[in-house]
Amino acid sequence: MMVWIAHEAGRELLGELPAGVRVEVCTDAATWPSDPAKVDFWVPPFLATVRAADQLAKLPGVRVVQLLSAGADAWTDRVPPGVQLCDARGVHDKPVAEWVLGAAIGVLRRFPAFARAQEREDWATKQYTPTPELTGKRVLIVGAGSIGRAIEEHMAPFRVTVTRVARTGRPAEDVHGVDELARLLPYAEVVVVVVPLTDETRGLVDAAFLAAMPDGALLINAARGPVVDTDALVAELASGRIEAALDVTDPEPLPGGHPLWQLPGAFITPHTAGSVVGLLPRAYGLVGAQLRRFAAGEPLINQVSGGY
Repeated sequence: MMVWIAHEAGRELLGELPAGVRVEVCTDAATWPSDPAKVDFWVPPFLATVRAADQLAKLPGVRVVQLLSAGADAWTDRVPPGVQLCDARGVHDKPVAEWVLGAAIGVLRRFPAFARAQEREDWATKQYTPTPELTGKRVLIVGAGSIGRAIEEHMAPFRVTVTRVARTGRPAEDVHGVDELARLLPYAEVVVVVVPLTDETRGLVDAAFLAAMPDGALLINAARGPVVDTDALVAELASGRIEAALDVTDPEPLPGGHPLWQLPGAFITPHTAGSVVGLLPRAYGLVGAQLRRFAAGEPLINQVSGGY
């Protein structure tokens, strides 16, 4: 069985593999280490783009595409029938939850404003104005998957009140359906969005969604940029009514001159929530386990279904 992985370091991180498994490193989705027609199992580069997904036509024998990302939106419409598409669900839970927690605390405690003041060398007395805090906040998590659960766990020490939302309600698990958002949003002081990008979630956070958030609320987007209507968000942020912490944007990367850059209520990072030093050991631990399952004829985990 021929396996292509995206990182040289992944060879040792895969663990013991069954006999007959050959591993090659393909760091660039457009530069092949050998004949692509012989590849059975492909691990594309982390955060591979649509361009990488378009290369699938050149791998006619591939039977599994194992992503290193939790999101699979660039791949779902490009994987041919008969090919199993698996994401890295679980690998990024703690790093993304850590980013969400840090972003929430940072924005609420006014760290971005203080950083700008430091650049100006401005120790103004107005900087001593008491700030909001995360402790005790009402938090709405839109996306009740493993990342959502990890975010809830990370926020638990701050005695927040968490409300969970998924595509459909699960009353037995205290999870509300997305159809209840209009009722839930007015009570949410922090709204965290961690849904996959699908036809259903594209533009989910629109003008009506944002308008339903209370004055002074914080929107945190750790999902995908197109989940949020950028024009509607710019309008709300420009009014100063709400704030936003964004690890993703639409467009992405955010071009110079875009209004989001200069809005004081926007804190932006360049899609780095899951990019941590410990990523590769966790990611290739999953890949190795998947390879052993596949070689043994066992069902693979994390098969993409599009739910949230």
